[in-house]
Amino acid sequence: MNLFAELLVSAKPQAGPRIRQNRRGVELKSAREITIMRQASRIVATVLKEIMGMVKPGMTTADLDAYAEQRIRAMDAVPSFKGYHGFSGSICASINNEVVHGIPSAKRVIRDGDLLKVDTGACFEGYHGDSCVTICVGDAPEEAVKLARVAQESLMKGLSRIKAGNTLLDIAGAVQDHVEANGYAVVEDYTGHGVGRNLHEEPSVFNFRTKDLPNVTLRSGMTLAVEPILNGGSKACRTLKDRWTVVTEDGSLSAQWEHTILVTDDGCEILTDRDAV
Repeated sequence: MNLFAELLVSAKPQAGPRIRQNRRGVELKSAREITIMRQASRIVATVLKEIMGMVKPGMTTADLDAYAEQRIRAMDAVPSFKGYHGFSGSICASINNEVVHGIPSAKRVIRDGDLLKVDTGACFEGYHGDSCVTICVGDAPEEAVKLARVAQESLMKGLSRIKAGNTLLDIAGAVQDHVEANGYAVVEDYTGHGVGRNLHEEPSVFNFRTKDLPNVTLRSGMTLAVEPILNGGSKACRTLKDRWTVVTEDGSLSAQWEHTILVTDDGCEILTDRDAV
């Protein structure tokens, strides 16, 4: 999740707000901090894995939100999103042409064939984990299945370029090339971000080649949330009147996957790996 009121009028892509307003720069985490972040991220991975297994037509996004909050708190953590700059949910639930930041609602019924994005975070002992999945609900159309698959592949392509000494442009290039080779568009208005004591930290982890954002060299001990967002049509987006929900300008489908990772000397550790829980 990386949008707040100031971004609605911003001309450049940015990561989201920090819980504290001071700018600390890119942080390297200590062994103690990494241990805590592993647990925070494991909580997120557990909740998302459970939600992926329980989603079915007829449920509402409020049902998923209530479940996520209960499970996060049961594991001695706090939902990172709830109350964050006024956001009302513990998850973002975005359906079909909704790109990011869909507000959970008892009126929003999940239907067979929907393309559902569920993004959530957990704060454990003062440190955050953050992850997003895309779920093809029931008998989803082939275009939705393919978009979700390519989005997940693009995330893994980006992660494959992470190691100390590489740069953010290495990640972005791998993501963009895979997305565009499949005929889709990378959303440029929203980026990944550093994560740790704050839900959003430096740097902005962009998913497209750009000279407008710092091309940071990766160092062992960085913790990043990498989150490619793909549209089936144009990359253009707009924000609804609720000032949170972002939709595709042309009504096309959108998909997103996100992991919190730790940069290592020879690669990365996926802290929100659902296969590990």
